[in-house]
Amino acid sequence: MRLERLQLGLFAATAATCSLSIFASQAFFGLAMAVYLWRLASGRTPPARLAVDGPVLAFVVWTLLSAAFAPDPLASHASAKKLVLFALLYLAVDSCASERTRECLVTVALFGALALSAQSVLQYLFLGFDTVHNRPKGFLGHYMTAAGLEAAALVTAVARLLFPPAGGLAPPGGRLRRRDFVPIAVLGAVLLGLTLLERAFLPDLLARRLFVTGMGIAGIAFTLRRESWPAAGTVVAAATAAVAAWALVVSQTRNAWLGAVFGLAAVLVLRAPRTLWLLAAAVAAILLARPASIAQRLTFSDASSIDRYYMWQAGFDMIRDKPIMGQGPGMILRAYPKYRWPEAPNPQQPHLHDNPLQIAAERGLPALVFWVWMMAVLLATALREARTGPGSPHFEGAAAFGAVVTLLVAGVFEYNFGDSEVLMFTLVVAALPFAARRGRTRTA
Repeated sequence: MRLERLQLGLFAATAATCSLSIFASQAFFGLAMAVYLWRLASGRTPPARLAVDGPVLAFVVWTLLSAAFAPDPLASHASAKKLVLFALLYLAVDSCASERTRECLVTVALFGALALSAQSVLQYLFLGFDTVHNRPKGFLGHYMTAAGLEAAALVTAVARLLFPPAGGLAPPGGRLRRRDFVPIAVLGAVLLGLTLLERAFLPDLLARRLFVTGMGIAGIAFTLRRESWPAAGTVVAAATAAVAAWALVVSQTRNAWLGAVFGLAAVLVLRAPRTLWLLAAAVAAILLARPASIAQRLTFSDASSIDRYYMWQAGFDMIRDKPIMGQGPGMILRAYPKYRWPEAPNPQQPHLHDNPLQIAAERGLPALVFWVWMMAVLLATALREARTGPGSPHFEGAAAFGAVVTLLVAGVFEYNFGDSEVLMFTLVVAALPFAARRGRTRTA
């Protein structure tokens, strides 16, 4: 039991920090995996068997084969190390068998995303991150990563609000209490302090590291606490939905906008299809208002759109040249000059800004087939859980369905599947339906 609680706490810290620091989240993930593997080896927990096992295994094996045939196999295999992140699915399923642990997991994951979104907004307001060439990125290294996480968090938060767990939207008695808002207030005060410190001096890396560590510890404490706190999930989800929507608008990142719109539409279809007109009305109102951060991005003739066109052409040429094994994981940067069209504005490209095209060009068409199979299983499992889960309403399936749709739609214009932070958040949420099914099996 102690090892099980240790694993759960470390996994919660992973979920709380995956929106803030790749180093911290993967450190917590590594520790949680070590505990999980020890429990598996000692027979204290049975191995999880999931519907997604087949496509995940096929995708992993073909990726490693592609790396073996790459021009530089060592570098290509090193680039394929992100495959280990798929273990998050199995870690989550083993850690979150009960509804309470799944609710805690979603709450701490959204709390981390709230910190990212709030910091992005503060950067936009106070630190000059307000142009297309200098966009807010929160605690992360790139604005597209931040925007992708904010889109996934917005959709997950809305799913949590529209499909609350059995505990409902408020604690027993029906009223929110003052203490329910304390974590949000403390988080806001700390982030404002960090922002003012950065404005007065330079970014304080030590302060940021301490903050991220504190978020991980907070995730552990919240998940392992003995006292129930029914309203926390609702308060955090509502705050995340509002702040993440604001952060998305000022991010000026079109692929994240599209992902969020389609992800929200997917959640609304599951909840009440007739409410889609509300989403359509909101999008229409934004387009009519034409705020500056959106109006200047409503074009297909800008430099980034033109660049995407030519890199996609180069990607198709790569696939025609090596359709089976591809160029090799991590080899696009080396291969691009050979396939670059003369009209392309940039001589180098690390990736092709499109998930299916990138996977096919890197790993071959069979890998693309396995990836599509994997995504289809994740969507089908989430949809089935949303429709057949116990209780009414039910949030695990809806959240997973919306998060995967967000990843796929945004991934038409960005290689977000290769973005570790976005992939980790999405896998954590996508694992919820599998965890719910395993929990029912254990109690049956």
